[in-house]
Amino acid sequence: MQNQRLRGLILSALFAAVTAILAQVTIPLPLVPITGQTLAVGLTATILGSRLGTLSMVLYALLGAIGLPVFSEASGGFHVIIGPTGGYILGFIVTAYIIGLMLEKTRFTFVMAMAANTVGMIVTLLIGVVQLKFVTAMPWDKAFAVGVAPFIVVGLIKAALASVIGVKVRQRLAQARLLPATAAAE
Repeated sequence: MQNQRLRGLILSALFAAVTAILAQVTIPLPLVPITGQTLAVGLTATILGSRLGTLSMVLYALLGAIGLPVFSEASGGFHVIIGPTGGYILGFIVTAYIIGLMLEKTRFTFVMAMAANTVGMIVTLLIGVVQLKFVTAMPWDKAFAVGVAPFIVVGLIKAALASVIGVKVRQRLAQARLLPATAAAE
């Protein structure tokens, strides 16, 4: 039991680090860049499930909030969390929980992972655009145009990648007994 808990904590920390690394893969856009963070969130939740996936995203957000350069463009600090793009980062926590829970309640297959990751993408975008709108005081249509629309197609591609890779990695980690047998991919 103690070993299993330690493995879970290590995996959560590892995926927080993966998220920090993928956050540095960016395509700059005016206000909200396209980053690898959302791919990392989908991978994390698909592989680790709701509890450990959420823990990983909480750790990622906390590391950035205290100033470590883990957010996109090697940024960090509480000002990022409360700034225009902070809602997306906070959305990662909710998204990880929802993706993981959807898969735990169904099956860890590509089809279910794709559905869960698509819902997760929508949740991240909705939480992000709400904060973007209020922090910048822009109208809803403009907030949607800069904070949601550019990310839909790319988000679906990332959801597919997270699903394919996540289900395979989850299967391998379960076979290696790094995830509990009850959490094994099917």
